[in-house]
Amino acid sequence: MKQYTLETMLAAFANPQLTQIIISNPRTAEGPQKVRLRPVSLRGRLMFQAEELVGKQAFHKNLLPEELFAYVSELLTEKFRNAEVFSELGSAVVLASKKGTITVRVKELKPAVEERCSKTANPENLEKLVHNRKKRYVLEEGVPVPFLTDLGVMTAEGKIVRARYDKFRQINRFLEFIEDILPNLDKGRETTIIDFGCGKSYLTFAMYHYLSQLKGYPVRIIGLDLKQDVINRCNRLAEQYGYEKLKFYHGDIASYEGVDHVDMVVTLHACDTATDYALEKAVRWGAKVILSVPCCQHELNRQIQNDQMKPVLQYGLIKERLAALYTDALRAELLENQGYRTQILEFIDMEHTPKNILIRAVYDGRRKKNESQIREILEAYHLEPALARLFWGEIKE
Repeated sequence: MKQYTLETMLAAFANPQLTQIIISNPRTAEGPQKVRLRPVSLRGRLMFQAEELVGKQAFHKNLLPEELFAYVSELLTEKFRNAEVFSELGSAVVLASKKGTITVRVKELKPAVEERCSKTANPENLEKLVHNRKKRYVLEEGVPVPFLTDLGVMTAEGKIVRARYDKFRQINRFLEFIEDILPNLDKGRETTIIDFGCGKSYLTFAMYHYLSQLKGYPVRIIGLDLKQDVINRCNRLAEQYGYEKLKFYHGDIASYEGVDHVDMVVTLHACDTATDYALEKAVRWGAKVILSVPCCQHELNRQIQNDQMKPVLQYGLIKERLAALYTDALRAELLENQGYRTQILEFIDMEHTPKNILIRAVYDGRRKKNESQIREILEAYHLEPALARLFWGEIKE
């Protein structure tokens, strides 16, 4: 078996067939917490776009192929401990020791194309990169997936139903968020995931299919919803597909006590304070990962008051939108206060609501010392959000 160095591995994978390189596990809390690299075509030339995630911000830079090795090498010797490479040609894992020693393990590299892999791409591949990059999904179009067929998203031949294409894009976008948090899941033991308010469970089935069938993670996924007929149908489908570790139950978020520990909590389009109860449950269970797409946010809209903002808040639509944004921003800050590294990301609108914000929180144990700042905001706007009450008790002294 051929032995690879970081430089020879990058020479093999740094081409338009590269899907992405994820560099993670930072050595310190300073600087970027994750870096993602992907190929792009700029003015007919192959480049590599680096996205550096620093706190809640993302910074981008474009690298020439000959600059890639020095950039990645510096990150792995000084700032990060590991990297994962995903490509149409294969995959690789890179580990960096405390002393900066780099170990490269290429999991797969197709021999037929290995000799053609180089830092310089031919025009045909660049053209493919320009035209097809946007059409590449985690679940590929043209590859039949039974649950997508039964849920009306895909035909038996794998063709996406035109009227359901937005749903197909939404499912894939959600799986991209799942892909990003894979390093936080332990492949050596069963991972327990709860999906609160699972509804028809498009995303629940997609999550199980991706983690269990495609990625080989031992997972147990529980879907919870208040509609008994929906629960019954989802259980029938799960049994039909042989998804033994995917179960659906009737119940609400606030009162569910079916498990003692959960590794990941997903809550999509839970209305108003139901999202807050799900977030509080996730923290109490010690969930490593939280993915939440809030729905309607009425609570702060009823509460928000501020003399200086009075001219703005007199407009109902503006007040509603401001209250919704304050709700999710405060949720993110409250999760930071509980030791979660939290991001607010753009999602794709749900079918029944134009809300397009996803809160992604990953536990790292570093509690942000922001309680006094949060309390100042709550006092200034006369707010008592449910999540603050659940974490801290009564807000007003």
